[in-house]
Amino acid sequence: MACSKSMNRLSNRVQQIQPSATLAITAKAAEMRAAGRSVISLSVGEPDFETPEAAREAGIAAINSGFTRYTAVAGIPELRRAIAEKFKRDNHLDYDANDILVSSGGKQCIYNLLMAVINPGDQAIIPAPYWVSYPDMVKLAEGEPVIVETSAAADFKITAAQLESVLTPACKVLFLNSPSNPTGMAYSADELRAIGDVVRNVPNLIVATDDMYEKIIFDGKTFATFAEINPDLKEQTVTLNGVSKAYCMTGWRIGFCGGPADLIKAMTKIQGQSTSNPNAIAQKAALAALTGPTDALQTMVATYQTRRSWLVEAINAIPGMHAITPDGAFYVFPSISGWLGKTTADGRTLDDDVVVCEWLLEEAGVALVPGTAFGSPGHVRFSYAVSQATLEDAVRRIAATADTIR
Repeated sequence: MACSKSMNRLSNRVQQIQPSATLAITAKAAEMRAAGRSVISLSVGEPDFETPEAAREAGIAAINSGFTRYTAVAGIPELRRAIAEKFKRDNHLDYDANDILVSSGGKQCIYNLLMAVINPGDQAIIPAPYWVSYPDMVKLAEGEPVIVETSAAADFKITAAQLESVLTPACKVLFLNSPSNPTGMAYSADELRAIGDVVRNVPNLIVATDDMYEKIIFDGKTFATFAEINPDLKEQTVTLNGVSKAYCMTGWRIGFCGGPADLIKAMTKIQGQSTSNPNAIAQKAALAALTGPTDALQTMVATYQTRRSWLVEAINAIPGMHAITPDGAFYVFPSISGWLGKTTADGRTLDDDVVVCEWLLEEAGVALVPGTAFGSPGHVRFSYAVSQATLEDAVRRIAATADTIR
């Protein structure tokens, strides 16, 4: 029998998820630029520094030497060894090469993990604000995201008591992102220790600790990761990281993780049936980045700290906005509660953060991401991975536009 032309050809799975709000805002800004508008984008989470020279040269050398073939699915041995050494040196975590998986970006590591451990109906605990992709990737794995709201008063971090209150037998994964996208806040060793005291009583719970912004931390603070603080829970932890942010290699698409060998083996199996190995050339570049000099990284972090301090002060000088000071990353996540419900000069009511971002893009020519995309309505995300001059221009435009609110 012939299929009906009206039959929906899309899966229930794909219809549950939403496109990335960050990419949608970026696309709208690009359209406006193409139409001749002056637009400043503070919406993209991408460093504005160059990939380290050693990594670039290693990529070129890989091409010239013909290193352009398939590699092992989990990554080349020398890169996996270098990652294990990085975990030992920076995080006091003992992994060997069989405990390491290299993927096409940090996002694929997370996706592999969820596909390897989530069954239909299993739950994943996601503190909000969260990185935009966590809930939708859980849904793609046919799991249920359990969103736990946090507040600025708690520095946008889940507490041990909150975690304990939402745990059920169906909970399979807990996400921890530190420093956070979108808030920039980082968990202290004491906070991770308290969360560990709860996790210790739930042996089936896997902690997915997303440390992508590990190296971008300010004010002399010491970064801590979950398994480092709770070494007895290492077998319940997958430590996720990559070269995208610290080494300005977003387009190279190299993420990595360390975890229990049986789980890494399962994740490698998933990867083997989806993308297979990550890009061979990019692996060589990542190897050079991880083993090369760190002078550029130190300069970048110092620059971001200066921008952060300036931006928080500038935001807090705008009536109706309020930001707390982030610990790291390159984002500020202010509340715009003082604007909501008010009217603009053109008669528009600022009903929510999505409307506010649309208004600022159209009237001020500044692209921000609404907090709703991160599970925290009433906020907006600024990325300060732009030049200081660009940042100052953007804030001037926003302040002038905000003056028209009635």
